[in-house]
Amino acid sequence: MDIETRRIIDTILSDNKIVLFMKGSKIMPMCGFSNTAIQILNTLNIDYFTYDILENENIRQAIKEYSSWPTIPQLYINKEFIGGTDIMLELFEQGELQAQVETVLAT
Repeated sequence: MDIETRRIIDTILSDNKIVLFMKGSKIMPMCGFSNTAIQILNTLNIDYFTYDILENENIRQAIKEYSSWPTIPQLYINKEFIGGTDIMLELFEQGELQAQVETVLAT
């Protein structure tokens, strides 16, 4: 990953407490996994930032290296990689995702 691409990812994560790197947008997810991730976050009724990896091939490839996670979408809370859709769903069903979000938004 080049330095500029890493800087862009670092800036996105620094500027936003909750970030979802996804295919498409909140309004128009471009894959089923991204749609599911959006539905989970919308259920929490929180503000979050999305980045459409389809708009930048460098970010699309680099985010996988950045997190050491091979798939998209990817959720970050307070700059920490949480996981993809399956992990988000599991954490949501256990009430842990809500707790993590509440903790970061309270600070």
